[in-house]
Amino acid sequence: MRSLIIAAVMASAIGLAAPAAAQAPETEKNISMGLAMAIIQGTLEQCTKDGYKVSITIVDKAGNVAAQLRGDGTNPHTMEFSRLKAWTSRTRGQTSLEFMKVTADPANAYLRQIPNVVAVGGGVPIKAGNEIIGAIGVSGAPGGEKDEVCANAGIAKVEAALK
Repeated sequence: MRSLIIAAVMASAIGLAAPAAAQAPETEKNISMGLAMAIIQGTLEQCTKDGYKVSITIVDKAGNVAAQLRGDGTNPHTMEFSRLKAWTSRTRGQTSLEFMKVTADPANAYLRQIPNVVAVGGGVPIKAGNEIIGAIGVSGAPGGEKDEVCANAGIAKVEAALK
């Protein structure tokens, strides 16, 4: 009888603990402000060295703007264009240059109909290990390929922190 009571108490305890565990908050990696600023600094250093005036946007895991910088002497459209490049890269999980190449095929051109995506280089995913935690978009260099070089340089500055 006593072992039956103990078994009933244990079953009740397990039953009560299961819903609590199911309600635990999710833990995920994301872009911190410090990380965003370090990537922007590295990107700006590379573009300045190459003689380009650019605007830079970092989006977080959800695609929200985490940080944005309009470089001195940049054209007004570069802020929004850098955001769209970052958004494209984050939502597609690939560089915006890769997206441009994929959508050059008429069979995939429909992907350009997704709101806020752009098929031009300058957007690069930011990964912690294999997990995409955000993206960077750069706009203002004379060509998306050059924007992407700057973006990759910014990510390279924080590579150790992303492992």
